[in-house]
Amino acid sequence: MTPIQTTCCIILATIVLFAWNRLPVIAVAFAAALSLWAAGLVTLDQALAGFGDRAVLFVASLFIVSAALERTGVTAWCGQALISLAGQNNRSRLLFVLMISVGCLTSLLSGSGAVAALMPIAVFAAVRLNQSPAQLLMPLAFAAHAGANLLLTGAPKNFLVSEALEDAGLEGFGFTEFALVGVPLLAGTVFVVLLLGKYLLPRQTNARLPADFSGHAQTLVEHYGLEDGLFRLRVRRDSPLVGLRTDKIDLGAASDMQLMAVQAAASGLLVRDRAMIADDYLLVRGTAQAVAEVAARLHLAVREDAPTGSGSAAFNRRSGLAEVMIPPRSKLIGQSMFPGLATESGDLVVLAVHRGGAEIDYANPELKAGDTILLEGSWEALDLRLDDPDVLVVDSPDLVRRHAVPMGPGAKVAVATLIGLVVMLASNIVPPAVAGILCACVLVASGAITVEQSYRAVHWTTVILIGAMMPISTAMIQSGTAKFVADELVSALGSAGPSALVAGLFVLTAVLGQVMSNTATTMLVIPIAMAAASAMHIQPHPVLMSLCIAGSASFMTPIATTTNMMVMGAGGYRFGDYWKLGTPLMAWFFIVAVFLVPRIWPFT
Repeated sequence: MTPIQTTCCIILATIVLFAWNRLPVIAVAFAAALSLWAAGLVTLDQALAGFGDRAVLFVASLFIVSAALERTGVTAWCGQALISLAGQNNRSRLLFVLMISVGCLTSLLSGSGAVAALMPIAVFAAVRLNQSPAQLLMPLAFAAHAGANLLLTGAPKNFLVSEALEDAGLEGFGFTEFALVGVPLLAGTVFVVLLLGKYLLPRQTNARLPADFSGHAQTLVEHYGLEDGLFRLRVRRDSPLVGLRTDKIDLGAASDMQLMAVQAAASGLLVRDRAMIADDYLLVRGTAQAVAEVAARLHLAVREDAPTGSGSAAFNRRSGLAEVMIPPRSKLIGQSMFPGLATESGDLVVLAVHRGGAEIDYANPELKAGDTILLEGSWEALDLRLDDPDVLVVDSPDLVRRHAVPMGPGAKVAVATLIGLVVMLASNIVPPAVAGILCACVLVASGAITVEQSYRAVHWTTVILIGAMMPISTAMIQSGTAKFVADELVSALGSAGPSALVAGLFVLTAVLGQVMSNTATTMLVIPIAMAAASAMHIQPHPVLMSLCIAGSASFMTPIATTTNMMVMGAGGYRFGDYWKLGTPLMAWFFIVAVFLVPRIWPFT
């Protein structure tokens, strides 16, 4: 077999195995790379070079940035704003906002960066609105393809076609000139998704949907019978409580209010061995009327630092609630536990103890296996102290904090880092991979995300898949397969007129773009398109713009672009899910490239 035939066979076998979906995608990708090496189409270094490629490092760093935004509550804040804008249970409006947002963002930076920034927000919105992420994430990736044609900075292929015109002594495309086709492409993509996406996208996938903890505080308050409310009362400088020891405090409203704890303003630890000072605060349980009366009488200020919708003052940016269960053989079995009791560390307070779904008899407060305890303390203390074999944490405080406390600790650093990433990508000060790695290092160094968390944040299936599939592009170019197909197509269609030529080039570029990067595909077809335009004595502008649009029509396979692969794991998509929605979108891009482009940039 010739190198061209061998390359085609390997590519065809790879596509069939991906579509069969019986083997892990990573195994298929590795098999393709090693088959190309075994056939002598690429060297071993070329077969493995993808794992050190800049694109792979860039995508991996984007996962870390995305995870830091999620861990610091930035994603939750953006998700709440998005849901507020889209409306509750309004899938169409949510999709519209998401797709327009990612399209506009892609025009300024890479599609990978735009999708990485909005993907966790889309998942958060899906959880909050009880939607499947599969209904949102593929449209997000496809809208990024359309948005890449809005501005010159949308994708490298835009620079390539404009530079080809300038090299030929012609005027290149202007910075905003791409919007003449980019706006119709994005608008059509949104329309097709809103009209057909509900039927063509999978309704349920095997992707595990994370729990929604946005209303967790209210759930705990209701479950433990704390409906009267938990309040934090800050001690003013002129309060008569200043200078008193905690055992001397008398609120004077024992029937309507209970003092749970006295906590230091600076650390949040319980005040035990000193007198109270200004800005310490009382954690009390009682009715709003009783709290207001005591606050006025003792010159106390009600702290209002709970996030909107959290349902309790016990949830704020510094402290929260956690529910734990006593497991069998715990050392705590038989010990007394009651509201207001502090743990040995002094930084957690017991608010309630339940047995069998009801409050225990505090006249005999000895713990038994299966009892549940509601604790209050700082988020740091909850994370640290509950890593204890004597208790089982019902819901991870870290996960709860991310959903219930938008813009938590480290959020400002994460937002500033994201802005810096956007600026670096849009201005091209440094290569994208350098920008991504720098931002990931800043987030780790600042403590917004730990090294271990950053390892877990990377979706390694996606990263490995990108690296393992890159040798296919190399083999197609080195074996002459891509050039052979391009030459044959131009030879067959060149005499049928400029529209037929544009249509043929679109089909060629789009087909190659399903297994090659659109940048490599565009670079390969540009010289052929320029030569064909010269031979037919037509202007190259419409031909190259149509070629640029075809380079964005990478809808049919998950391996077509990094954005397609990025949403594959989070959305739980299979290989065969892409072509269903991709087919009508491909048809729309074809219509714009073949029929609209020549009206904007005439052939003559």
